[in-house]
Amino acid sequence: MITIQVAREFSRYPAGRYTKDGPYSGEYFRTKFLAPALEAQDKIIVEMDGARGYGSSFLEEAFGGLVRLGFLKDVIKRKLEIRATNSSLKKEIDEYIDNAMPV
Repeated sequence: MITIQVAREFSRYPAGRYTKDGPYSGEYFRTKFLAPALEAQDKIIVEMDGARGYGSSFLEEAFGGLVRLGFLKDVIKRKLEIRATNSSLKKEIDEYIDNAMPV
């Protein structure tokens, strides 16, 4: 099991979809944190509290983008636990995973 604390390990100001949008994009977070953890671990806890907010483009690319990388939705949902004081954040992430289309 691994815990990823977004605000501490990544950025308090995550923003943007692609790496061209800035250094703390959803693409970068997915590539450097989420995807390697999903490949190596049975359980990943992502602690979302502490960041100043999350844009929809960041969340969709980071979490929905896992499906486009080839991860199966049921595997993502089984391995990934989102922890956030704001309960709507988990629901939003679940929707991005559910709505993502594999490539």
